[in-house]
Amino acid sequence: MSDSDHFKFSNAVLLAPLFGVLAIWSTFWLELLNKTNFNEFGIYPRTLSGLKGVILSPFIHGSLEHLYNNTIPLAILLAALFYFYRSIAVKVILLGLLLSGLITWGIGRPSFHIGASGLIYLLASFIFFKGIFTKHFRLVALSLIVVFIYGSLLWYIFPVKDGISWEGHLGGFLTGLIFALIFEAKVPKPKKYDWERDDFNEDEDPFLKHFDADGNFIESVETEDMEKEEVISIKYHYKKNKGENSTDAD
Repeated sequence: MSDSDHFKFSNAVLLAPLFGVLAIWSTFWLELLNKTNFNEFGIYPRTLSGLKGVILSPFIHGSLEHLYNNTIPLAILLAALFYFYRSIAVKVILLGLLLSGLITWGIGRPSFHIGASGLIYLLASFIFFKGIFTKHFRLVALSLIVVFIYGSLLWYIFPVKDGISWEGHLGGFLTGLIFALIFEAKVPKPKKYDWERDDFNEDEDPFLKHFDADGNFIESVETEDMEKEEVISIKYHYKKNKGENSTDAD
């Protein structure tokens, strides 16, 4: 499979980010419309009722600023996931929400943990580590872009700021790393040139014949064709003035 066949645009590249953004904004709009908040549907660690937040918490946000800060990274990372890893994208999201949510439920402080930031850390972690592990030049480049844009997010997997669920961030980060290790993604094999093949013979290559063992250029190379001398005969025809005989010259 070539790069052009594997890395190609599909409707999911647009639909997945669109669905994700609409889902979190619609939930926030419902809160405003009903003059309530859905914080109680977030993850509350180590309680049976708090388990519902494993599924529901990514859709709930505490403020407009919280919602806005998660919108753009979520859209970009979802588009990247479905473009470069479309064969396992749905599995990464669904299983990732479960595992990262359970990690948060297990290690979190006794408070409601809400927001899509856990999913964002999951996506950023998976895309970064998977690109490094595959060693495909395009995916490695994508990993470097993720680090360049979202590298500062790494600090927030530690308790550096009050009011932020670092446990949810850490759960997403660890889940992305685990999935990058265990999930196999279809990656096109890099093109191999003739000189990279195991059966390549340097002595038979027409280009390498012009260089000696030390890499010096050889001006002339004897070949079987050069040993055979061919005689080429060319005839010129001249037409003289009227009344004169025509002659041929070799």
